Amino acid sequence: MTFLALAQLWWLLAVAALLVAYLLAVAALLVAYLLVQRRRAAYALRFSNLSLLERVAPRVPAWRRHVPAALFLLAITVLVLSLARPAMDVQVPRERATILVAIDVSPSMAATDVAPDRLTSAKESAQGFIETLPPRFNVGLVAFSSVATVVSSPTQDHQAVADSIANLTISSGTAIGEGVFASLQAIRSFDEDATTDPPPAAIVLLSDGENTSGRPVFAAADEAREAGVPVSTIAFGTGVSIIEIEGHYVPANIDKETLEELAATTGGRFYEAESTGELKDVYSDIGSSLGTETVHEEVVVQFVAAALVLAAAAAAFSLAWSQRLP
Repeated sequence: MTFLALAQLWWLLAVAALLVAYLLAVAALLVAYLLVQRRRAAYALRFSNLSLLERVAPRVPAWRRHVPAALFLLAITVLVLSLARPAMDVQVPRERATILVAIDVSPSMAATDVAPDRLTSAKESAQGFIETLPPRFNVGLVAFSSVATVVSSPTQDHQAVADSIANLTISSGTAIGEGVFASLQAIRSFDEDATTDPPPAAIVLLSDGENTSGRPVFAAADEAREAGVPVSTIAFGTGVSIIEIEGHYVPANIDKETLEELAATTGGRFYEAESTGELKDVYSDIGSSLGTETVHEEVVVQFVAAALVLAAAAAAFSLAWSQRLP
């Protein structure tokens, strides 16, 4: 529970003053009662039929006299709290949540140390990720080799993005930094408000991590951190593998350290693509982190309703027990 207009709580001092005034009045009545008790014998002599006196002026249990007043003060207190605009923290869907999937399509992704090969595995897992996202999520696709290209701008047409992933092919070079920069640009171009009010976004980058061209990865990491966009990285590859490029066999090394540092710098997470089950958990974590946001939902109406109920109860008890309003 929080209050959006805390300054209004100063009115509680007025409620406290009323409470003090009531307690002083009760104290004064108690003193008067004690004085009257001293004359009780005299009244008994002057009005000897005490049973008739009880019927004429029946005694009311002491606690009943204070219930209406207590309820009335409580009603005023709740009304004052309503002036302070009470609000509850609630989770609501983020309608502009955006995820950019960046996939490495460099020659090293053709290595077969991950069956059937690194790129095919990355494509299948990326498509599976998109299938798990709520329909309201916007998804975009970036492919990077020696350069980075926005294949699909962020959209809620998830099937179109999945189809674009299926059509990705190998190209020369690896520019991980450019993949991040291109993803950030796609986020900034999401809508007309994105420049001043960027959507909640994350980047999921799938690669073997060996950067060979383009701007440095650390520069892209700094840019993403400044933009508040976490980059979660998934490393594909189990170790050194050999691939054939234009008739030559070359090693297809992996660089998990680069991907891990990229994720750590931007506030994302680093994972190794060792099994389909693990990848599903990875994507579930990423999706849930963007799915909702905490907002303050005002509950002023509920407070006013409670105050009215308390005031009505005070009036009812007062009429029932003393035939007058508090």
